[in-house]
Amino acid sequence: MMDLNTKQLKRNAFRVTKVRGYTASRIRVPGGHMQSKYLVMLHEIAEKYGNGTIHITNRQGFEIPGIKFESMPEVNKLLQPIIEGLDINQSDKGQGYSAAGTRNITACIGNQVCPYGCYDTTNFARKIEKAVFPHNLHFKIALTGCHNDCAKVRMHDFGIIGMTMPQYDKDKCVNCGACVKKCEKKSVNALQTVNYKVERNEGKCIGCGECVLNCPTGAWTRSKEKYYRLTLLGRSGKKNPRLAENYVKWIDEESIIKIIKNTYDYVEKYIDPNAFEGKEHIGYIVDRTGFKEYEKWALKDVKLPEIAEVSTTMYWNGIKY
Repeated sequence: MMDLNTKQLKRNAFRVTKVRGYTASRIRVPGGHMQSKYLVMLHEIAEKYGNGTIHITNRQGFEIPGIKFESMPEVNKLLQPIIEGLDINQSDKGQGYSAAGTRNITACIGNQVCPYGCYDTTNFARKIEKAVFPHNLHFKIALTGCHNDCAKVRMHDFGIIGMTMPQYDKDKCVNCGACVKKCEKKSVNALQTVNYKVERNEGKCIGCGECVLNCPTGAWTRSKEKYYRLTLLGRSGKKNPRLAENYVKWIDEESIIKIIKNTYDYVEKYIDPNAFEGKEHIGYIVDRTGFKEYEKWALKDVKLPEIAEVSTTMYWNGIKY
């Protein structure tokens, strides 16, 4: 049995397993999308150093079990081309992943494939990854291309939902009513016909793009600017699971990244020094300090778009033990 620092083991993205002397390697795939050639590399690691199996994690990464502790340096070397290919930040080249606290940033397929996607979720996930990783603080971030929320982002500390600001050309509108019907049946009923033209309730509209997808004449189009809805402080877990709440509507990418980075500063200031393994859900810290204190940190030097709508009150509810 090797004399092993299990805390350092985890920070090198290896897992403590139930089999003594064996570990499992965790592989990050920011945004959940990668070239298929890396699957061959993972196969080779699993066959040579693992037990021949690979687990696809619920955070869109991979876990290779059955690796002997003494094989970790060789596995780290074999992981290096994958790390470099996915352009993941490292503290020490050739030493594997530098941290495991901030979880892999997950995303739906986005507008690369899905017609409902309002933006390229993979690219934005990678952009966030470059800004925040490596870091040992326990953060979970997820992105979804539209309000269908296939990525279940409301179960994360930061949930990012794609939006588009619908652009309406009334001269192209033939009053067929397709957009109004779809908005009523599939979205939030933010459209109505007035004097043979369509009017949009700006306060009600969630920017889902159903009107764009269903207009036969192209009267509705997506905005060139990319906008998002930012939700905060959802979580699962044993104690007090809860869904995230809406915080900012019509927010831009740079503001989201700045808020996330500011939150790292906030957590480092207020995290419970006795928290288990230095991990504490952000929501517990906000519950302790109050949301207004968190908001002071989160919005520091953030320049929101003029159209951004910020929630004035935030209330989370969930099971309590």
